[in-house]
Amino acid sequence: MRPTATFIDLIRSINSGNAPDKLETLAFLLSTEPPVEPGAASTLRHLEALGFRLEGDARYKDAARAYDLAASIDTRDPTRWRMLAAAACLRDYVEREAWHEALAFIAKFKLDGTEGATRDIAATLLRIGWNHECRYRAEPAVQCYRLAFVMNGSDEGLATGDGQPISVKIRNLRILQMNALADQGRHEEAAGLHESTRVIAGLGSIGIYDIVSAKQAADEGRGVYRELLAGRRMADPDVKFLDGPIAMTSQAGTLDAPPRYLAFFKDCLAFPRSNVVLHGHRLIYDLAAHPLSGLADIKDGVNPGQIMTAVWGPGRALVEAPAEIREIDAGLMLFGFQSRQYGHWLLEFVPRMLCFNDTACPSGLPICVDAEMPDSHRQIIALMDERDRAIVTLPPVATRFRELGMAPVPAFFPFDTRPEFPIYDAIWPQDILAAVRRRILERLAADGLDLRRTGRRIILSRRGFTQRRLVNEADIIEALQPHGFEVVHPEQLTFAEQVAIYHSADIIIGSASSALINCIFCRPDARVVALTHESSAFYFRGFTSFVESSGARLLFVRGATEQAEGIHPMHANYFVSLDQVSRALAFATSAS
Repeated sequence: MRPTATFIDLIRSINSGNAPDKLETLAFLLSTEPPVEPGAASTLRHLEALGFRLEGDARYKDAARAYDLAASIDTRDPTRWRMLAAAACLRDYVEREAWHEALAFIAKFKLDGTEGATRDIAATLLRIGWNHECRYRAEPAVQCYRLAFVMNGSDEGLATGDGQPISVKIRNLRILQMNALADQGRHEEAAGLHESTRVIAGLGSIGIYDIVSAKQAADEGRGVYRELLAGRRMADPDVKFLDGPIAMTSQAGTLDAPPRYLAFFKDCLAFPRSNVVLHGHRLIYDLAAHPLSGLADIKDGVNPGQIMTAVWGPGRALVEAPAEIREIDAGLMLFGFQSRQYGHWLLEFVPRMLCFNDTACPSGLPICVDAEMPDSHRQIIALMDERDRAIVTLPPVATRFRELGMAPVPAFFPFDTRPEFPIYDAIWPQDILAAVRRRILERLAADGLDLRRTGRRIILSRRGFTQRRLVNEADIIEALQPHGFEVVHPEQLTFAEQVAIYHSADIIIGSASSALINCIFCRPDARVVALTHESSAFYFRGFTSFVESSGARLLFVRGATEQAEGIHPMHANYFVSLDQVSRALAFATSAS
C-alpha cells in the first residue's frame, strides 16, 4: 500500500521554518495510521529523503527527529535509522557548540549502540573536526576530535585528515591554543583548556609558574648565588665576506656578556632533556627570564621526547606535572635542551665546567648528564674536569634534587626566534671560549697528544648529513686536493683527534655548521673559510665570535641556495661555484 495523500502532503509541506511542529504532526499521523507492508518501504524512503533535505538546510535536530520516526516504523533494521539520528543529533550539538550535551548524549547512546554504529559516527565527527581545523577553528576541531575519541572509546582505527592519532592531534592543537592564551597573559584560561582534554592527550595536570633567573630566585631567599665573573661588554665581531660587506638581516646579538656564577637550590625538580628547573612556584631559567626573552621561541617542553610539556608566556609558564619522578641527593646541572647535540654541547654546556672547577663549587658533587649523550661528550668532560667529579647519567625521567648546582650559558642564545622577529645572531664571549680552549689543549698535551704539527689544509665534509649540505661538495674537493687539501669527516673521529687536526691546520674550508665550532682549537694564525647559502639572515656574527676566539680569522663565502619546500631557511642545501672557492683560497693563502 502506498503512503496516503495526507502523509505525502505533510512531507512536502515541511521546511526549515515549520519543521518542529510539522514533524510532531507527522509523528501523530504515523502512530495512528502506521504503514503496512509493502507500503512501509516507500514511507521509509520519504522519511529518509526528508531527513537528508533537513540536514542540507543545517536543521540537524529536525533531521534527527525524521530518522527517529523512520526507526519507529522499520521492524527490519531500526539500528540504521538510530545511527543516522544520532549522527544528526551530534551535528546539531556541534553546530550549537553544546559540547557537554554532546558528551552526555554519547554516553547514553553507547549504552544501546552497536560497535559498528559508534565507529561510523566517530568517523563522521572526525571529518567535521578536520573541516573546522582546515578553517583554523581550533576549539570546535578539538571538541569534535574529543567527541570522536569518546564515541570510539580510543584512538584505535581512527586518524585525522592528516593521518595523526586523535590524542596527538588534540595535544598539538591544545598547545597552540594555550600558547596564544599565554601570550596574552591568560594563563588560567590556558590551564582550564588543558584540563578539559588532558586525559585524552595522555598528559598530566598542569601548574602555573613564575619565571625567574637564578639570581632573582636567590635574591628572593630561595637559594645561594655566587658571582665568579662580572658581566662585561664584548667587542662587536668584524664579519668578513668574500665579495665585500652585505646588509645582514639577522638581529645582532647583545654585546653584554652575562656574569659567570654558581647557584645552588634545594628541593628542585628538573627534566634531563630540558633547561627547566622548578622550585616551589618558581621556574628558574635564565633565558626565559632575560629582557630579550620575548623574541625567543622557547622549545623546552614542545616535543614529547623532552618528557614534559610546557607553554610559555610573558613572565609565567605552564608546566605539566610529571607522571614519574626519581630522586637524587645532589648534583651539578650539565644536562638540558639539546645537550646531546655537539654544537650546543660545546658552546652552551662545556663552558659551565669552568664554574664547576672553581674552588667555590663544593667538592664531591657529581656532574649530572643526559644518559643518551654520545661518548665524545664524556671525553670532553674528562678533559675539562679539574676536581675528579663522578658522573651521574639521568634517564628521561623527571628528577628531584635535594640540592642542585647550576652555572650559566655564556651568552643569551635562544634555540630559535619567534616568527615575527628576525633570526637572532648570538655573540659569544671570547674570554670564556678561550679559557675552554686553553684547558682542553693543556690537558691533551699533558696526556701525550702531539699538538706540534702545523701546515695542514683541510676541507670538512658534510656528505653524511641531509641538512645544510654543499650540493657540489665532490667538485670542490676535486678542485682543492691538488692544492694539498685533505678531506676530514669530524663525526668519524674521537674528540682528541678532531682537536689535533683543527690545531694543526693552516687553512680550513667547510660548511658553516657545528663542525666549525671546533675552530676554537685552531692556531692564532689559521684561516677559516665558511661556505654557506645566500641568506643574509644567518649567524654570521656568532660564527665569527667563536671561530675568532682562537685568534684564527674567518671569511664567509655565500653560495646559491637550493630551494626546497618545507625546509627551514637555516638548513637549506646550497651550491658554491668553483670560482668563489678559488678566490677564497687565494685570499686565505695570501693572508696566511
